[in-house]
Amino acid sequence: MQGVQSFIPLLLIFGIMYLFLIRPQQTKLKEHQKMLGALRRGDQVITQGGIMGKVTKVKDDNEVEVEIASGVQVRLVKSTIVTVVNKTEPAKS
Repeated sequence: MQGVQSFIPLLLIFGIMYLFLIRPQQTKLKEHQKMLGALRRGDQVITQGGIMGKVTKVKDDNEVEVEIASGVQVRLVKSTIVTVVNKTEPAKS
């Protein structure tokens, strides 16, 4: 009986850590992946390095082409995009 009672505080600490640390981080990661999946041509984005640009081409699942200045285009890994500033509306068919 004494052995079980010594594990109760450990279980409570793990439960609190899960609620306040692990779960919110998982939710944030899912939202970020959803945002990256919805990237389209014309979206204005900010990278981890603080560079702002406009998406000119979504090449594949992992790479985008971004115009950071007039005529200057760079290829980026999608995961380096932190925020979508202005979202373009989908084309009406």
